[in-house]
Amino acid sequence: MVRSAGELEVSPLLVMTVLHNEAYKPHHPLLERLWQWWKPGAAFGVANMHRATFEEVRRTHGLSERWQDLRDDPAFAVHAAALHLKDLDRGLPGRHVRRYTRDELLALGYNAGERNMRAFARGVPPGPMARSYLRRYRTYRSRAATILADCGGPRDAGLG
Repeated sequence: MVRSAGELEVSPLLVMTVLHNEAYKPHHPLLERLWQWWKPGAAFGVANMHRATFEEVRRTHGLSERWQDLRDDPAFAVHAAALHLKDLDRGLPGRHVRRYTRDELLALGYNAGERNMRAFARGVPPGPMARSYLRRYRTYRSRAATILADCGGPRDAGLG
């Protein structure tokens, strides 16, 4: 995780916190296959990436892997999530309301989409699901920082 984030100049703390936030369901390949059978539009991988988001990341970065590979390859799923966060950062205005940090807006973009992220950056209040995601993000951020510190990785790098 730290290697993917570092190579892409994305904050490892941001990536780790988003991964914590996305860990609300089991991420075993067999369970994800069953989940997809029951709910074909389900998100895959340890970073819970939806197909449309993955396809955009795949086209933008020329990835050869398929969306289904997210469920079988956690390292690839983390790399795809870091690529998506980097893409979101490019779409985030340089100036934004001060009630959110840049990383908080990027996490909201990961959850609610780039268009919503830009609206939140302008001051549009997030809806209940995005507010819940942000609360969890803020809670998990210190846990993610502790894990990174315990592993000897950088607490943060890249995006602020």
